[in-house]
Amino acid sequence: MLIDGALLYLGLVVLLTFHEFGHAWMARQCGDDTAQLAGRVSLNPLVHMDLLGTVILPVLMILFSMSGSGRLAGFLVGWAKPVPVNASNLRHPRVDDILVSLAGPSMNLLLAIVLVGLVRVGWAVHSPSMAVTSLDMARLSLLLFFFNLLPIPPLDGSQVVRGLSGMSYETYHQMARFGYFILIIALQVPMVQAFLQGATRSALAFLARCFGLEAFSP
Repeated sequence: MLIDGALLYLGLVVLLTFHEFGHAWMARQCGDDTAQLAGRVSLNPLVHMDLLGTVILPVLMILFSMSGSGRLAGFLVGWAKPVPVNASNLRHPRVDDILVSLAGPSMNLLLAIVLVGLVRVGWAVHSPSMAVTSLDMARLSLLLFFFNLLPIPPLDGSQVVRGLSGMSYETYHQMARFGYFILIIALQVPMVQAFLQGATRSALAFLARCFGLEAFSP
């Protein structure tokens, strides 16, 4: 169980690293080099790790899941340090800001597709361990995809809502001061948990069918 928990945590760190890399890369493509100057256009996990979102909360949730107790059992989320973006450097601030916000979740979706493809490879070469590990990581990547689209600061979904609504950065940052606390509380709401788990399960089943893996569908 400890080994499984450690592997799950390492997988989470890798997925979060690609997520933040996606934000930083897109910001650079849109004309803002703030993240690049901060060393965030990188696949080095250490530059993206957040004490609460990448270490404390995920480890606690994995322990709850392993013990089979608590309301967090079987429910894993996490986040990394937000990528710094200077909207005044973006070529088309309103549109580019939304693109930068969506780049992270899009990276998780892309990784989920690749991982389900690796499930298919594992199945083809008769490697059950490869198939199961890839399936678990694909499930986690999809969970991160839907989790980050929640419209709660500082998650990416809230940034998209801010851009679409025309909310000022000052108002958004005032709201974001309490975002982490609101987020932790929201994750205890059964409806939020049901949405994340249901959306993840449905998306994984769809991708499994696309790769001809009905036997691996949840």
